[in-house]
Amino acid sequence: MTTETLLIELGTEELPPKSLKKLATVFYDQIVSQLENAELAFDSATWYATPRRLAVKVNGLAAKQQDKEIEKRGPAVNVAFDQDGNPSKAAQGWAKANGITVEQAQRLTTDKGEWLLHKAMQAGQGVEALIPDMVNTALSKLPIPKPMRWGSERIQFIRPVHTLTLMYGETILAGEALGVSSNNLLQGHRFHHHGLLTLTHADNYEASLKDAYVQVDYQARQQLIVEQIKKAEHELNGVALVDQDLLEEVTSLVEWPVALIGSFDKDFLQVPAEPLIYSMKDHQKYFPVQDQQGNLLNKFIFITNIESKEPEKVVFGNEKVIRPRLADAEFFFKTDKKQSLESRLASLESVLFQKQLGTLKAKSERIAMLSEHIAKTINEDTLLAYRAGLLSKTDLMSEMVLEFPQVQGTMGKYYAQHDGEQPAVAQALEDQYRPRFAGDSLPEGNIGCTVAIADKIDTLVGIFGINQPPKGDKDPFALRRAAIGLIRIVIEKQLNLDITDLVAESIALYGDKLTNQDTQQQVIDFVLGRFRAHYQEQNVAVDVIQAVLANAPTAPLDFDKRVSAVQHFKTMAEAETLAAANKRVGNILAKFDGELFAEFNHGLATEAAEIALAETFAKIGDTIAPLQAARDYQAVLTELSQIKQPIDTFFDSVMVMADDEQVKTNRLTLLNKIRNSFLAIADISLLQS
Repeated sequence: MTTETLLIELGTEELPPKSLKKLATVFYDQIVSQLENAELAFDSATWYATPRRLAVKVNGLAAKQQDKEIEKRGPAVNVAFDQDGNPSKAAQGWAKANGITVEQAQRLTTDKGEWLLHKAMQAGQGVEALIPDMVNTALSKLPIPKPMRWGSERIQFIRPVHTLTLMYGETILAGEALGVSSNNLLQGHRFHHHGLLTLTHADNYEASLKDAYVQVDYQARQQLIVEQIKKAEHELNGVALVDQDLLEEVTSLVEWPVALIGSFDKDFLQVPAEPLIYSMKDHQKYFPVQDQQGNLLNKFIFITNIESKEPEKVVFGNEKVIRPRLADAEFFFKTDKKQSLESRLASLESVLFQKQLGTLKAKSERIAMLSEHIAKTINEDTLLAYRAGLLSKTDLMSEMVLEFPQVQGTMGKYYAQHDGEQPAVAQALEDQYRPRFAGDSLPEGNIGCTVAIADKIDTLVGIFGINQPPKGDKDPFALRRAAIGLIRIVIEKQLNLDITDLVAESIALYGDKLTNQDTQQQVIDFVLGRFRAHYQEQNVAVDVIQAVLANAPTAPLDFDKRVSAVQHFKTMAEAETLAAANKRVGNILAKFDGELFAEFNHGLATEAAEIALAETFAKIGDTIAPLQAARDYQAVLTELSQIKQPIDTFFDSVMVMADDEQVKTNRLTLLNKIRNSFLAIADISLLQS
């Protein structure tokens, strides 16, 4: 069958850079999915995207679908004919619809009966008939939150559309999308190419656009930017601050990337680096540069969308634009230092944390007292913890943070240092927001940990306390992130803290502000629910997590020790048998409606296997008691694994549900004590083989 290259391109006004990659990949996924569903064979497909186009190229696409035989089942034979063997109206109507007579119909016999059947060849449709509809379907499914109209048309899309190209080889496929008819005209670079260019063949797509100063391959364009940044880094003997989000945004802003180097007055470096960096990255989409020791340089790398004959003028223009931004940061820094953080406490009274929960000043006071409580629990300086908690939100009232919200906490650290606060207090003001995202660093010091934990607990308790928990994907107070951050801090910093205690203390600090009577249990359950996500990110098996969750341990560090122990236990040869034995014992005990003995009665033991199991368990019990007290759960489970052989023999040789009630109860008592020894760590019956 004939194959050719298919090109689909939509030419538009500049598309939103933060949405470009997603739009392109969803468009690609939709086209590929429809080709596969239509059984239209192809070799491979590629997506393209620039600020002014979305495109998909399909290599080796078959010209048409394969012809295929289809079967159309008719009415059952017993209703297709009357008692005299004459076709019923239902049979005649079905036959007519299929262009045959009832007599020409075949029969389909199954174990459920016999039906009329018509087999026919269905001719495959060609690309000229299929592709236009596929394109319109794909466009209708793009994630466009705010579509727009243009001109007098009622058509809506994310940006005005100028061109549509549907080409199969050198053939232009007739079609229309978003009010534009298909042709072979493409938009070149807005400045370097005047007018539209004519595409002669779908295979020439990339080369033709490159001649028109458009690097249409998104990944290749991004790699070109990376290479140019590296070249500029080498020239500056520095390190550019390149994060993936900014790199993708810049890639989505240009069609013909050219990297240039700009500079600014060294005096601006007296301002903390963070607001300068945010100003360059967020406002101007520049890549700041550090020296080899991590100090910010008065240089930046920027990507322009034009290959200028006078690049120095482009550099001058960008330097001129960044200067007032940096001057603002300098002004804010100098102004803010005239007022201490402590003096800003009163102004927090004017800002609401949440309408029902009060102001930021009230929140700061609660954080201070809870930080003090946490510090006492982990043997840290309570005065420093209280001070850090009290000042934790004061930098929110500074001019710098009002202009650059991303530097909250960080500026608090700088201002605290300027005010002469203790180093641990200053560092805690930055640490309180950590971790900000998955994989982010944790607070540096334990005073910072107390404030970070207190802040997260206060928010969790407050929002649950007014019955506003997260619903679906809506989590306006980022409670899920707070809970996972809390878990990470406690576990990775090895802090002996219990969620139950922290929540109870926080509830007491809120006084009568909370209206939900079940706040404590709901917050605990919510945090426990985050353990699964936390450990799944570390590739811990779900059954291991569930086995520990069955006990609902509320001390994260203790929870972690149990997970590690169960993970190790699951690798042991005895694990599968003991998991099954625990499940069996649980099922037996669930059916027993009597009362077990307080202790196993050796005098009632008559079977050798029963006596051997009891003796083995007694020896193990003496060994595991101190291990359990020391929370050495791995050693406990290792010791308990010795019970595999005697419990196997017991189940093979002994009738648990004996006729004698005393003997039966005694045996169930022994099994229950063994099971409880495992349950003290986790419910291993939930482990999967």
